[in-house]
Amino acid sequence: MRVDLPSGTVTFLFTDVEGSTRLLHELGAEAYGAALAEHRRVVREACAAEGGVEVDTQGDAFFFAFPTAPGALTAAAALTEALASGPIRVRVGVHTGTPLLGEEGYIGHDVHRAARIAAAGHGGQVLVSASTASLVETELTDLGEHRLKDLSAPERIHQLGDGEFPALKSLYRTNLPIPATAFLGREQELQEILELLSTGDGRLITLTGPGGTGKTRLALHAAGLAADAYPDGVWWVPLAPLRDPALVLETAAQVLGSTNGVAEHVADRSMLCLFDNFEQVVDAAPDLAALVGACPNLDVLVTSRERLRVAGERIYPVPPLAEGDGEALFLARARAIEPGFTASEAVRELCLRLDELPLAIELAAARTALFDPDQLLARLSQRLDLLKGERDADPRQRTLRATIEWSYDLLDDSEQRLFARLSAFTGGCTYEAAEHVADAEADTLQSLLDKSLARKREASAGPRYWMLETIREFAGERLDASGEADELRRRHAAYFLALAEEAEPQAEGNSAVLARLEDEHDNVRAALDHVESSGETQQALALAGALREFWESGHISEGRQRLERLLSHDEHPTAARAKALVAAGLLARHSGDSLRHRRRAEEALALYRDFGDAPGIAISTLLLGLAFADEGDYARAAQIFEDCIDLFGDLGDDTRALFTSRTLGWMYEELGDLDRARRLHEGNLERARALGNKQMEGQTLAALAFLARTDGRFADAITMLEDVLRIDRAQGSPLQTSFDLCRFARPLADIGDARRAGVLLGAAEAIREEIGAAWTPWLALAVDETRGRAVAQLGEPRFTEAWEHGKTLTADEAVAFALGELDRDE
Repeated sequence: MRVDLPSGTVTFLFTDVEGSTRLLHELGAEAYGAALAEHRRVVREACAAEGGVEVDTQGDAFFFAFPTAPGALTAAAALTEALASGPIRVRVGVHTGTPLLGEEGYIGHDVHRAARIAAAGHGGQVLVSASTASLVETELTDLGEHRLKDLSAPERIHQLGDGEFPALKSLYRTNLPIPATAFLGREQELQEILELLSTGDGRLITLTGPGGTGKTRLALHAAGLAADAYPDGVWWVPLAPLRDPALVLETAAQVLGSTNGVAEHVADRSMLCLFDNFEQVVDAAPDLAALVGACPNLDVLVTSRERLRVAGERIYPVPPLAEGDGEALFLARARAIEPGFTASEAVRELCLRLDELPLAIELAAARTALFDPDQLLARLSQRLDLLKGERDADPRQRTLRATIEWSYDLLDDSEQRLFARLSAFTGGCTYEAAEHVADAEADTLQSLLDKSLARKREASAGPRYWMLETIREFAGERLDASGEADELRRRHAAYFLALAEEAEPQAEGNSAVLARLEDEHDNVRAALDHVESSGETQQALALAGALREFWESGHISEGRQRLERLLSHDEHPTAARAKALVAAGLLARHSGDSLRHRRRAEEALALYRDFGDAPGIAISTLLLGLAFADEGDYARAAQIFEDCIDLFGDLGDDTRALFTSRTLGWMYEELGDLDRARRLHEGNLERARALGNKQMEGQTLAALAFLARTDGRFADAITMLEDVLRIDRAQGSPLQTSFDLCRFARPLADIGDARRAGVLLGAAEAIREEIGAAWTPWLALAVDETRGRAVAQLGEPRFTEAWEHGKTLTADEAVAFALGELDRDE
C-alpha cells in the first residue's frame, strides 16, 4: 500500500491535454515533445507546491490527490495560468470524496467521477464538483446540473474563473437510465463497440449473450460514451416488459415523441437508439431493420440473447468479465456490505468458477453478509459441479441458473413465496402494491433486497421494487410451479383496475396522479393483456376507459389502439363500453379523426341515456359538441354546449360547467358574436378565480387575449398570454402548453417578431409530437395563418431555421424563451 497517498477526505485532480493529435500534427514530433515535457513540468510543480501527490499518469494525462480542496483549486489555477501562453491547453476536473485506499491505490466511484468531470471540459477550463465547491471559499461560476457519460446521477458543476468556453461535453438529449452502481471494467469491449459505431459499418449492432452477462450495462455505457457523435440524442427503448412485437416501434415512438411513425420522426436526424432485451419480441426484427434502412443517420444498438437474423446486423458476442474485472466487481459489491472486506485467493477462484458472469458474481457477493469467501466457494462449487453433464444450454447460462437457484434455495419459505409472487409485476411495483397483490411484509422484502434478488429505485411516487429480467424469469417459473399463478395475476389485474378507477376523477390536469400512472404503465399493460386474453373484456374496457386522461397525457396512439380493439371485440351495451367509448372518442379527436370522434360520442351518449346515467350523459354530450365544433358546425355545437352547461350545473360539477362555458365562448367567436363572447369570457374569468381554478383561469385569459388581438391590441394580448404561460407552466400540462405557444406566436407575427413566432411554433410541434397529439382542425388553421405571416416577413429558409430551433427546445425552455427568460439567440 502506498503510504504517501492522502486518506480520509481526499480531493482528486485530473488533467488531460486538449487536441493532442492535432497538436502533434501542427507542431511536429520534436516541437510537440518539447511542449509536452514543459507541460509535465508545470503540472507537477504546481500540484507539488500545494501538497498534491501524483497517483498516476497515462500519456498526456495526470491524476493527483490532495489532502485539501483549497490546495487542489490553487494548483489548478496555477497550472492553467502557466500554460495559457503556450501551445498546450489542458482540461482540469476536481472532485472531493472519501475513497477507500487499497493496496494498489484508490478504490471507489469518486475516482471515476473526477475523471468524467475533467472529460466534460475544454482546454484551459477547470471544472469543480459540488462536493469540492462546498469546501472552498473561492468564487466559482455555477454551470448547472449535467449528466456525465458514466450515466451517474446529475452533478452540479462549477467553473473556476469566469472564462467563456463552449458547452460542456455532457449528456444532453437522452433518457438513458441512471444505474444504481458504478460501471467497472470492460475497457476493451467498450472500445470495440465504439469503433463499430464510428466506422459506419455498424448501424445495427446486436450485443448477444445469455442473461446475466452484463449486456445492458455495457450497451448503456457505450451509448453514453458515444453521445457526442449524435446531436439529436441517445435514447433507450426498454423492451423487457413487452411480449407483443407490434409494440416495439410503438414504444420507440413514445420514447422519441413521434406521432406519425418512427421513421418519419427520425428522418435524417442523427441519433442512436438502444433497444434493450429484444429476445422476447424478436419477430419485430424486420421492422427494426426497415427503420434503420429508412433513416440514414440512425444507428441502433440491440441487446438480445439471440441474434436478430436481419440484413446489415453486426453481432457482438459479449464475453465474460476479464479475470481482474470480475474480482473488482465482487469486491465493490462486498464492500458495500462490509467496507473492510479484503481480496483473497478464494475470491479469485470463486469468480473463475462463476465464469466471470456479472450477475452471478453480484448474487454471490450479496451473500458475504452470511458466508466468507471460502464458505461461498465450497457451497457454490458443489452446486456448479452438479451441472457438468448438462449440454443443452450455453455453459454460462447453466452457471447463472445454478447461481440463482442456489440463492433461491437459501431463502426461507416466506422469502421464497414473496420472491415468486413478485414476478407477477412488470416494471416493478410500489410497496403498497406488493402488500395487496403478493402479501409482502417489510422484513421479507428487505431480505430479498439484501440478497440482490430484488432491487429498489426511486420514482415519482416513491420507491419501487423490481427484479432483473433474468431473475424475474426464474421467479416466474417458481410462481407457475406453486399453483398460485392464476390467482396472483387475477389479483394483479384487480389491483390496477382499482388504481385506475381511483385515479380517474382526480387525473385531469393533475401531474402527480398522471406521474403515478406513468410509473405503472407496464403493469397496466400486463393487466390489460391478462384480462383480455382471459376473455374478461368488460373488465378490460373498464380499465382502458378509466385511463382516459393517462392515454391523453402522452400515450394517445397506444390508448386508441387498445380501446378500438376492445370495442370491436365486445359490443355488449354496458357501462364499461360507454366509458371506453368516451375515451376512444377523445383520443380520436387528438388523432385528427373527426368522424370517428363524433361516432364514438354519439354511441356513448345513446348508451348513457339508456342507463339514465346523468354524469355520463353530460360528458358524452360535451364530447359530441366538440366533434361538431371541430367539423366547423359552430351553431350546432353552441346549442349543445348551452345544454351541457345546464347538465353540469345540475350535477354540481362547476369545473366542467366552467370548461363548457369557455368552449361556448369560442363558438360565439367563430360565429362572429364577439361582444357576447367577451362578456362570457369575462364572467368565466371571475368564476375561475373565485373557484381557484388556475387551469380555467389560464384558458379564459387565452380567450380574452384572442379578442384583444382581434381588436388590434397586440401588446395587451401578449401580456395576457405571458400570464397564461406562467399559469400553465405551473400546472405542468404539455398539451395545454402547446396550445399556449401557438396562441403566443400569433400576436408576435402581427407585430413583426416573426423569428420568435417561428421558434414557438416549432416548439409547439415538438411537444405535440412528444405526447402523440395531431393538430386538430382549428389549431391547424391558426398555425397555418401564423406561419404564413412569419414566412412573408422572414422568407422560407429563415423561418425554417427558426422552426427547427424551436423543435430542439424542451417545453420549459420554450416557455422561458417566450417569456424572455431565455436568450432568443441561444
